[in-house]
Amino acid sequence: MTGPVRVVIADDHALVRTGFRMILTANGIDVVGEAANGLEAIEVVRRTRPDVVLMDIRMPDLDGLQATARLLGGTPDGPCIVILTTFDLDEYVYAALRAGAAGFLLKDTTPEHLVLAVRTVRTGDALLAPTITRRLVERFARRPDQAGTITATTTTAALRRPPTDLTRRELEVLHLVAHGLSNAELATRLHLSEATVKTHVARVLAKLGLRDRVQAVVFAYETGLITPGEPPTLPTPP
Repeated sequence: MTGPVRVVIADDHALVRTGFRMILTANGIDVVGEAANGLEAIEVVRRTRPDVVLMDIRMPDLDGLQATARLLGGTPDGPCIVILTTFDLDEYVYAALRAGAAGFLLKDTTPEHLVLAVRTVRTGDALLAPTITRRLVERFARRPDQAGTITATTTTAALRRPPTDLTRRELEVLHLVAHGLSNAELATRLHLSEATVKTHVARVLAKLGLRDRVQAVVFAYETGLITPGEPPTLPTPP
């Protein structure tokens, strides 16, 4: 992708929006719109068509979870949405990831991390650190008390379908991606080049209708491919 990254900031605190805008614009990132609630966020995003949306999870009128679900609508064509939160282990963050959010940032993140996060998701790469991803998913995945209320409306068909249409190699790749391994670590583990690994990852995401590696992690836990606490060993072939 060429040109500056285009960003919309949605947060009900004006000071947060102002601070993020100053940091981003100082680093060559265009802030093309702001919103103080979820309804405004949807209108601004549809009007400005940004690359990335920084979305506060808790806002009046319409929260960030509902706004994320409406903007993405189960398709891969929407903007990359990064959830802003004050809690790293938050059931609403998990629900937003299931809805298609590309990751989340704590509001007290450093300016450097904010800029890196925006640029990272714009290229389609994973945002969340593997340890945070796994802690979040292991806490909330496959929990009836959470899934039946907060996440039921945002679960896509892909997240309910078992990975029966993957090749053995693709299943191995999904298994290791779900454990948070990077492309370099995957290449070492599977004795492949990084280019080949990227191709396998892209095919896995395409076959399962997933937006990115974050949803791949959620998918693997939701379908029982891996279970909480399981070490990153390769799956046993059928």
